[in-house]
Order: sequence, then structure tokens, then C-alpha cells
Amino acid sequence: MADTQQVDPKAERKVARLAKQISSFSRTHGGAEGQVAYLGERGARIVLVGEDGNWGDLVAPSYEIAEKAVEKAGITRHESFDGEFAAKVKTGRYEWSRMAGIQVGGPKND
Repeated sequence: MADTQQVDPKAERKVARLAKQISSFSRTHGGAEGQVAYLGERGARIVLVGEDGNWGDLVAPSYEIAEKAVEKAGITRHESFDGEFAAKVKTGRYEWSRMAGIQVGGPKND
């Protein structure tokens, strides 16, 4: 008996769109690596880190779609966001002020 898989055309289009965005990010930033994080019913977050230290993220409607998009884009996928992978992220003054502002009740207007 032949193995027949149902292919959801809408899901395949979403995979293709996400893979195109991932590939574009990778080209723009000299290469990229990624990590997929489960967001619950909302789907999955694809965190991308470029070779130049810039980072970005995308949200996919499901973990499976996110995994397929990363695979189709051909970038290295990490299981977790720690160690050497996290150390590649370059943060600037803006990110630090946002993080500090969130922790201490928001930015202050002087």
C-alpha cells in the first residue's frame, strides 16, 4: 500500500513564505542561525541571529510549520537559545534601555 500524505496547500504556502523571509534575513546578515520556540496555541516563534549579530524573529501558526520553514531555508537550527548561540546576539543601547525600563517600571522622561 502506498504511503499517501495529505498536504495542506495553505500550510505549504505559509512554509514557503516564512522560508523566503528567513533566507532574505540570512542573505542580508551574512548568514543566519535559528531556534524554534513553542508558543502554545499561538504557534511557534522562530528566532534568527545573523552572522553580523543582528537578530529578528518570526511567528509561525504551528511548531511544525516553523520547523519546515527553517529546514527549507537551510539555516542551522539550535535546540535552545543558550551558550554560544545566544552570545552571537549583539545588543545596543536601545535594547538595554528597553530591558531596564521594563524592569524598573518603564522609561523615565528627564
